[in-house]
Amino acid sequence: MLARGELTVEGRLVVASNVTLLGEVALGERRARCVYKPIRGERPLWDFPDGTLAAREVAAYIVSEALGWHVVPPTVMRADGPFGAGMCQLWVDQPEGAPSWVDVVAPDAVPEGALPILEAVDAEGQAVVLVHRDHAGLRRLALFDAVVNNADRKGGHVLTGDPGLDEEMAAVVGVDHGVSFHREPKLRTVLWGWAGQELTEAEREALQRLRSALGNVVGARLAELLEEAELAAIGDRITALLQLNRLPEPEGRMPVPWPVF
Repeated sequence: MLARGELTVEGRLVVASNVTLLGEVALGERRARCVYKPIRGERPLWDFPDGTLAAREVAAYIVSEALGWHVVPPTVMRADGPFGAGMCQLWVDQPEGAPSWVDVVAPDAVPEGALPILEAVDAEGQAVVLVHRDHAGLRRLALFDAVVNNADRKGGHVLTGDPGLDEEMAAVVGVDHGVSFHREPKLRTVLWGWAGQELTEAEREALQRLRSALGNVVGARLAELLEEAELAAIGDRITALLQLNRLPEPEGRMPVPWPVF
């Protein structure tokens, strides 16, 4: 549906820094809401090549699937969108009462089991703490971000997934991966709660599976979306993670995106 369905635009998400359009894809009698980001609507960045953000979004989905983690909603490249070529991603409706995976709370109101990331002062001068939940799906997303070198994992980019697919595996998904896959270290995230913790055997197996996949069809698909040096850097990051056998730790000051939501 995303790749071949008729794509129509319903409106624009005005809070996004790049042109992000809400639309619908239709294939026969089937309908689905989607997010469409045309390349022509991308804002130039000093550290990423112009016109490459949509391709990076698609590459993030390919890596997510190769890992077997499904932490990115289905995402494709469309050459025939209403405003030209761009990425098209399945819209993920948030259920009523969806959990706050990432939050800012008062120091005396940190939820039980939450992982504190940093302390700060808000606009009113009140002390606050940035926290996130301790959840297996969220940890997978944190490790995924390390693999793709995500430079902008904000709290608002973490969503509740579709438990109908797999209650444990698809509970958490991430969106907005346009500034990923840079060949230089760029990791900025709000998901530092497991920094320095040892990789699980399942995590090691997933990383090894992805590294092997880079030598076949997955690598060929990514080569159509990323520069050669960026593709090679994925393998380098995986090797470094396996050798270290730990989730990465921040070097120096905590590298979180701004704003954090």
